[in-house]
Amino acid sequence: MYREHTKVVKIGDRLIGGGNPIAIQSMTNTPTEDVEATVAQILALEKAGCEIVRSTVPTTQAAKAFSEIKKRIHIPLVADIHFDHRMAIAAMENGADKIRINPGNIGGQDKVKEVVNCAKERGIPIRVGVNSGSLEKTILEKYGGVTAEGIVESALDKVHMIEEAGYDELVISIKSSDVPMCIRAHELMAEKSSYPLHIGITESGTLWGGNIKSSVGLGILLSKGIGDTMRVSLSGDPVEEIKTARQILRCLDLRREGIEVVSCPTCGRTKIDLISLAKQVEEMVADYPLNIKVAVMGCAVNGPGEAKEADIGIAGGVGEGLLIKKGQIVKKLPESELLGALKAELDAWEKTDK
Repeated sequence: MYREHTKVVKIGDRLIGGGNPIAIQSMTNTPTEDVEATVAQILALEKAGCEIVRSTVPTTQAAKAFSEIKKRIHIPLVADIHFDHRMAIAAMENGADKIRINPGNIGGQDKVKEVVNCAKERGIPIRVGVNSGSLEKTILEKYGGVTAEGIVESALDKVHMIEEAGYDELVISIKSSDVPMCIRAHELMAEKSSYPLHIGITESGTLWGGNIKSSVGLGILLSKGIGDTMRVSLSGDPVEEIKTARQILRCLDLRREGIEVVSCPTCGRTKIDLISLAKQVEEMVADYPLNIKVAVMGCAVNGPGEAKEADIGIAGGVGEGLLIKKGQIVKKLPESELLGALKAELDAWEKTDK
């Protein structure tokens, strides 16, 4: 597996690469200069399970805000830099745990060297980010347009710029909104470099379409052993990115934290409002720190039988349902009492688990 052999890089108090757990990442969409709004969003991301967060630094005021933001959050803070190398330096001086730059657009090798020297003095890693939309003209001409090979060549050129400046605490990010191209680019990069890879499908879209594109692309990459950190990029509340990322990792058995909810798709046998019930269960279990599986089934066919692999579950009947543990029926209840009974069992389980 590629991720077992990537370089270990320290971001704040977190280690990535070298087989360390895949870190879930997101990015704030508040003005970074607005400390209160940015901190509030980061704390919400933390609660959802975010482990590294990135904020844009377009101004000196935004860079200075990093100092105050850092005091009030609990996960590594990454500065997103474009075009102005001075913002990278200012962000590091104000506590950034990592910076994200494209060395090709911050003003040449001299300015790259200034950024690298500051990072080296502070032991701050650099994420080299190249997207399919930022390829230089020479690469586009060489490959006849945007290609996976061109993305990789461009990224490695930027990596070499930083290596030539005397630094190798690096993370590589190569993204495209084209899923097959993105997959191919990461496969090529994994063969050519041992730096940890931050993976994502850029500009993937809204909550509905973006979740599908990201789940397909990231699922394939992760199943191939590629990816040390990940972000699900969505046009929406960044908390939703964390929920999706956690579910992707759980589906691939790469992370086990949190309750997994399984529910049947319903059919003509279903005589209770299972769809609403399943949604309520999913919302209810979100805050329980339990590593268990909860089943919500619609009838006797999908009840004790198909739910037997779950730790606990409920199965519907005609206006009533069953409470099930490890495939065994515990008791029969009216439909209106199923959710409350399940919550009581989870509360008791949580107390026992502590």
